[in-house]
Amino acid sequence: MVSRLFSPRALKSYLRRGGVIAYATRAVFGLGCDPKSLTGLRRLVRLKGRPAHKGMIVVADRMERLKTFHAPLSDELRKKCLSKWPGPHTWLVPAAVRTSGWLCGRRRWSDGNRRVAIRVDAHSDVVKLCSRLQMALVSTSANRSGQRPATTARECLRRFGTRIRVVSGRVVRGGRPSTIADLLSERVIRS
Repeated sequence: MVSRLFSPRALKSYLRRGGVIAYATRAVFGLGCDPKSLTGLRRLVRLKGRPAHKGMIVVADRMERLKTFHAPLSDELRKKCLSKWPGPHTWLVPAAVRTSGWLCGRRRWSDGNRRVAIRVDAHSDVVKLCSRLQMALVSTSANRSGQRPATTARECLRRFGTRIRVVSGRVVRGGRPSTIADLLSERVIRS
């Protein structure tokens, strides 16, 4: 069933216990979990059949919800982030010491630091969901690794069944995945 039947409180509790949801993002439906839940991260990686070393994107409705995942940013770097937000731009930023390797992946950058991918989203369904839950969410495409991503709630239910809860919503017709760029070097990883 779609989660409009679940209260935000019940859905947040489900996520805190390691639950995985599917929800509409700009381009496709995404799979998400509580980015602080190791159980949820492991479950999501298993559902996708995704290599754990790749890392994940964390999305939110406002920058303050992301601060526990990244290292402190200078005013200049914070302004650079905000110049693209809210919107379809994901920044790879230096990760906070306690940020899980399941979020960052295993890659070390030339400066020796780990990065975490973060985005303040503009898609109304993502914004509403994060606002109602009062939390950030992991965002990765709703598909098995290497397969085409789901674009509807019904497709998510068909693919994942009762292993997830599906939040109803709509993707943007012709929407493209977010740009991903390293905040320090401005090198574009995905355009």
